[in-house]
Amino acid sequence: MAEEMVVLLGEDGTPVGTERKDRVHGADTPLHLAFSCYGFDAEGRLLVTRRAASKRAFPGVWTNTCCGHPAPGEFMEAAVARRLDSELGIRAVGLVCALPTFRYRAESNGVVEHEICPVFLGWVAGEPEPDAEEVGEYGWVDWDAYVARAEREDSDLSPWSRLQVAQLQRWGLVERFLNG
Repeated sequence: MAEEMVVLLGEDGTPVGTERKDRVHGADTPLHLAFSCYGFDAEGRLLVTRRAASKRAFPGVWTNTCCGHPAPGEFMEAAVARRLDSELGIRAVGLVCALPTFRYRAESNGVVEHEICPVFLGWVAGEPEPDAEEVGEYGWVDWDAYVARAEREDSDLSPWSRLQVAQLQRWGLVERFLNG
């Protein structure tokens, strides 16, 4: 199996190279390209996932539907669809890039996430069949309940999801997507 590669970025967000994913995420993680996806079912419920306990970064933490990294030269929408399929066994429909320039840095157990991470909204079809190495649990929640969970001071959600929710709410992007 080929090593997963990620796209390294300069401070201005332009690609400056590639590196193996296992060499990028550490105590001094360089800025690199990633994505987050919020997948909704036909009833408008958000699919949330709990990261597997075996993950190096943020193990056991609840978060949005999925996250990942596009391969060098891969279209972002194709990377999102690939990850939804490989991690959860579901199909993405109607992906929309809601936050194209989202950027964050967070640390967990000595592993730093340092990413420019466009945020996608989309419809997902099918009941998840999670890859146990990636996802420990999943559930379906109403958007308003997820927002309330993200806004709690003692929130159990990933730091990136909490930041993304604040921005998505500020501009009413999820409501427009769901009603669109």
